[in-house]
Amino acid sequence: MRPSVVRGAWCVGVAALLACERSNAGGVPPSVRYPEHVAAGGNQPPAGEIKNPLPIDSANTADGSKVFSAMNCDGCHGGGALGWVGPSLVDGRWRYGGTDGALFQSIYYGRPRGMPAYGGILSPGAIWKIVSYIRAQPVPVTVPTESFK
Repeated sequence: MRPSVVRGAWCVGVAALLACERSNAGGVPPSVRYPEHVAAGGNQPPAGEIKNPLPIDSANTADGSKVFSAMNCDGCHGGGALGWVGPSLVDGRWRYGGTDGALFQSIYYGRPRGMPAYGGILSPGAIWKIVSYIRAQPVPVTVPTESFK
């Protein structure tokens, strides 16, 4: 092949790749909203300072139950949040703290060893409803020792 033909084909190929390149000029996708302390590069606020703004009533716990099932939380934490692959959420034993704020942060930011972050997927209100649902669950009479791994 002649050098001018090869050079022309190469230029066309590069132009096509540049035309197809996805731009990330907008930064964060619009569906992901970061709290101010994350956007500013700060640390998470201490979980003990965050309070559930929703009352633990039948409406919020029913909505929380629906979100818990819809997001397949029961696929890991079991029905009634009693524990299965993931730990029990009702036995009173907490790896990352058992305050409402700690639960919110675990759901929002996720945790190592399998807990995904739902902060970019669920609204803070939906997460608080899940916290209300967890709080409304009865504590089991007997707690199997295997539920906290």
